[in-house]
Amino acid sequence: MQSGRRRSIGGRFGVALGSAVLALAACDATASHAPTVPPTSPPAQLLWPAPADAMGLTVEAGLVPETVEHLAFHVHAHLDVFLDGAPVIVPAGIGINIANPGVKEFDDGPGGTKAYGGIEGCAQPCISPLHTHEQGGIIHTESATALPNTLGQLFVEWDVALSATCVGTYCAPEKAVAFYLNGAPFTGDPTTILLEDRLEVAIVIGSPPAIIPSTADFSRA
Repeated sequence: MQSGRRRSIGGRFGVALGSAVLALAACDATASHAPTVPPTSPPAQLLWPAPADAMGLTVEAGLVPETVEHLAFHVHAHLDVFLDGAPVIVPAGIGINIANPGVKEFDDGPGGTKAYGGIEGCAQPCISPLHTHEQGGIIHTESATALPNTLGQLFVEWDVALSATCVGTYCAPEKAVAFYLNGAPFTGDPTTILLEDRLEVAIVIGSPPAIIPSTADFSRA
């Protein structure tokens, strides 16, 4: 009787052990087919808001403030800025006097953020030929002259220092600074970069993001 009980216990143990092995194998199979969850992007940060003296900075950038948007030459570039891998917000209203009553304010920017435009005619100059209507990095050139503006002019209007070694107060060697055009490294003077249509400009301060963008979404342009 006792030996039969041992066989019975051993049989139950063998069945249980086999079930556990099958369960582990099933878990492994499920895990191997589980979708890979992409890492979350760091939150965007606003380091440099759009300055108040938009028209004064437009003149400083060598551009002429206008009372309307001229669309004879209408192109869009895109700017990405990263600080230690985290995106930096390119704000709405660069090159626009948002306090002018001729400038309309909307809540239809990315994520319901503010956007500025709808200018039918301001009593006083209110917009630069080079500007941002909303945050998200799309740079508008809307001009009567068929001449691309430069990244240097945009940064003057943004009131942010720009050179081959500095962006704002971040400078090499404390913070490495790198520039990319359509995903390819650019080692020249960044202030001379022409903001041609559909150009993707990426500025990397410090450690780079996981991916350097080579294209941009212009569907909101």
